[in-house]
Amino acid sequence: MATIVFPNEHSPVEDAESLHKSFEGWGTDEKSIITILGHRNTYQRQQIRKAYEELFQEDLVKRLEKEIHGEFERAVYRWILEPADRDAVLAHVVIKEGKNYHVIAEIATVLSPEELLAVRRAYLLRYKHSLEEDVAATTSGHLRQLLVGLVTSYRYVGEEINARLAQSEAEILHEAIKEKKGREEEVIRILTTRSKTQLLATFNRYREAHETPIYEKLEDETSDEFHKALYIAIRCFIDHTEYYELVVREAIKRRGTDEDALTRVIVSRAEKDLRDIKELYYHKNSVHLEQAVAKEISGDYKNFLLTLLGKED
Repeated sequence: MATIVFPNEHSPVEDAESLHKSFEGWGTDEKSIITILGHRNTYQRQQIRKAYEELFQEDLVKRLEKEIHGEFERAVYRWILEPADRDAVLAHVVIKEGKNYHVIAEIATVLSPEELLAVRRAYLLRYKHSLEEDVAATTSGHLRQLLVGLVTSYRYVGEEINARLAQSEAEILHEAIKEKKGREEEVIRILTTRSKTQLLATFNRYREAHETPIYEKLEDETSDEFHKALYIAIRCFIDHTEYYELVVREAIKRRGTDEDALTRVIVSRAEKDLRDIKELYYHKNSVHLEQAVAKEISGDYKNFLLTLLGKED
């Protein structure tokens, strides 16, 4: 379930005018920005952006980049984008920096086939290159094979499974993971071609046969980008809510908060299942996520993320 609180009816023109007013004078009214944008859904935010450009002949995103800064600016920027465009930006940051390729595995495995196709279209429109082209150009070896396969996959979304196939492929995965090397292509083939339902059946068969979740066997193999992406793809296929809770927990627990990971989860899941992630976080840590976040970050950045988390003033 979503966490953001937004009005059923609003005036994009009034919101645009209020935002413009918040930019005037000697200092920016950050509280007004948070109050408006933090309480509007995707459709409403796009309407505000359209109204702002019509009223003031200026892109609201560009104006916000001038008015606010730091982690607050990055969070607001990613929030105001449409989801597919946001994921395209996240993928491009990974490609440009040449690290954290597991984020692309995360995007490609959590999204539905239609959502992933929308991300690929948004990426092409924004960067004039295909996502798979840029992934292939900046990676190599098994990492390239895995990521290109994941981002280009268009999976069957029904409930039908092949039990015999699940059993045989569970053993293929077991042998590949046990040997640590030499059968990566088989693992990649399975993860990039099977439906999520079929993969879950395979992972369940693996657990029944070997009395452990498949991803636990990969935890000691996450030092390189390929095994990290492989581990995260499997975690996301099995239960992306548990995966996101883990991302948030590790972002908060590490020495020096990982603001990028924290922002990514809260911004991308606030309109989807952030409430479920919050509940799981409390169950595992005996502290509310809002409290944990409030202790780790500060200022307008903190207030904005808390707003997306559903915390009211």
